[in-house]
Amino acid sequence: MNRPFKIPESVLVVIYTAALDVLLIERTDKAGYWQSVTGSKDAPDEPLVLTAQREVEEETGIVISDEISVSPTAANRVPCDHLSDWKLSNDYEIYPVWRHRYAPGVTRNLEHVFGLLVPQGIPVTLAPREHTRYQWLPYRAAADLCFSPSNAEAILQLPQYI
Repeated sequence: MNRPFKIPESVLVVIYTAALDVLLIERTDKAGYWQSVTGSKDAPDEPLVLTAQREVEEETGIVISDEISVSPTAANRVPCDHLSDWKLSNDYEIYPVWRHRYAPGVTRNLEHVFGLLVPQGIPVTLAPREHTRYQWLPYRAAADLCFSPSNAEAILQLPQYI
C-alpha cells in the first residue's frame, strides 16, 4: 500500500502545566529523540488549529474540546481556549532520515508553534507506533533534552506566552 507524501507544513505543540512543566515524548523510530507533539497537515487546506488538535489527541490521548463529557475519558479533556497559536513559524531543513516521507525534492518544512495548557496529572496515552515513553520536566530541562533546535527554542519561550 502506497502512503501519500507528507505535506511539508506542520505544527509543534508545547504541552505544559501552570507550573511550567513540559510534556516530552520519545520517538519510537529514534531512541533518545525527545520532543513535543509534532505533526503535518493531513490536507493542504486543513486549518492549523485542527492539525494541532488532531496531533495532540493522536500522540497523547489528550482531547481538546469544549464538549462536556462524563465519560471515563473526561479526565483527558481540556477546553479549546487552552490551545493558543503563538504566531511563531520555523522554516527548517527536513532531517535526511525522514525525507523519504515527502515528495521527491522536498527538503524544507514550515512549522507553526502552538501551546497547550493542561492540568497537572492529566492522563497521557501514547500512540505506541510513534512514541515509547513520556516525561514531564521543568521547561528549561525539557528544552535541554529536545533533539530539535526549533522545539528547544519554542519551549524556552514558554514563559512569555502564558
